[in-house]
Amino acid sequence: MRILIADDQDRVRFALRILLAQQPGLELAGEASQARELLAQVQTAVPDIVLVECELPGLRETGGLRALRTAKPKMRIVALSSRVGARREALAAGADAFVSKGDPPEKVLAAVCGLIERSTFIQA
Repeated sequence: MRILIADDQDRVRFALRILLAQQPGLELAGEASQARELLAQVQTAVPDIVLVECELPGLRETGGLRALRTAKPKMRIVALSSRVGARREALAAGADAFVSKGDPPEKVLAAVCGLIERSTFIQA
């Protein structure tokens, strides 16, 4: 599974990159630090899953998570945020899963693996 990471914080992208690199079957498709870069990479890198920070610079101006869903309807979206109230907004806007940035790394992996299992089940 190809995964794209989108967060404006270098340290968060680094931590996610290291976490995903340790998991067999997961491949980093790219990274973005702003929404326009994210939308361009979604088109060129063709990720299966995108990990996207809800407050990514420019995300609201480019149509938010709905724009991602429209661009690639089959792509899975894991929304990330440190805001407590962001979960409901992210899921309503089209995210398939939500992980708080305060959660342990295992939560990110659980969300990604859950989406992989669901998509495998649907395809079968």
